[in-house]
Amino acid sequence: MSYAVSGALQAAVFTALTQDAALSAIVGAGIYDAVPAGNVPDIYVRLGSETVRDASDISGAGAVHYMTVSVITTSPGFAMAKAAATVVSDALQDAKLELSRGRLVSLRFDRATARRIDAASARQIDLRFRARVQDD
Repeated sequence: MSYAVSGALQAAVFTALTQDAALSAIVGAGIYDAVPAGNVPDIYVRLGSETVRDASDISGAGAVHYMTVSVITTSPGFAMAKAAATVVSDALQDAKLELSRGRLVSLRFDRATARRIDAASARQIDLRFRARVQDD
């Protein structure tokens, strides 16, 4: 197993999302690896948790990363959150990301969960993606 590609994968996903014009039209610069202290926008995207499993084979070290990207909003209803989540999904599904280490074999949508948070005053959609990487 190799966890060594994790940082490169996260950086590539962050770059892909920050450079997506359609996502920027909805959330502006509100795309975070770590949400800053203080005021945050009414809608933003946050890179979240990750679970990694070994996927090494005779060709070398590899891993499957299950990554969560969340859309969080204080807007009433789910409409804005779903619009942003759709763009996130479109930006990452089968994306051809360049990694600073290793290579991305595939990146696919796995599942999503939409829920109310903060005593129902906010909405959150967690999108989970499955990334297969090889540490060449």
